[in-house]
Amino acid sequence: MNDSDPRTDDELVAAADDGDTSAFDALYRRHRDWVVHLAYRFVGDRDESLDVLQDTFAYFLRKFPGFRLTAKLTTFLYPVVKNLALASLRKRGRHLSDVDMLHAIPAPEDPPAASRPELASALATLPQPQLETLLMRYVDGMSMAEIASALSIPVGTVKSRLHHALSALRHDKRTREYFEP
Repeated sequence: MNDSDPRTDDELVAAADDGDTSAFDALYRRHRDWVVHLAYRFVGDRDESLDVLQDTFAYFLRKFPGFRLTAKLTTFLYPVVKNLALASLRKRGRHLSDVDMLHAIPAPEDPPAASRPELASALATLPQPQLETLLMRYVDGMSMAEIASALSIPVGTVKSRLHHALSALRHDKRTREYFEP
């Protein structure tokens, strides 16, 4: 988390709903890096990611008063960021297929020698829905239910996408080492 406000997101949302602008500021500080990182994954451009950040929090601010948090805030924000990022791509005449979603994945702390290029190459072969679900689970740390909620798909579809993605990676000679016991 990015800020020193000890309140939970639920408490901050409730305070922001009551007109506490410092609560909304705390939510912004807490989640801005995540939003920029996610936006960058979709648009592949730092400046465009910052525009998506601004649009995301402007959209979020318009939800007050009356906003009720029914899931984690990142679960609410994920489709907002994704849709705004995709709209930004369309506006610039680009498509998600033009963007390498993998360039936004943080590097592992201590990667095996030369493994990152092989991993990126193998991940790039996954269909976009499988890759997105895999990144949400293992990069963003979202639960199956959170992914399902954020993507508006059944949990079974999330599980199926993850299963197929992991199976493909498990059988790919470039990534097999990550699955060995």
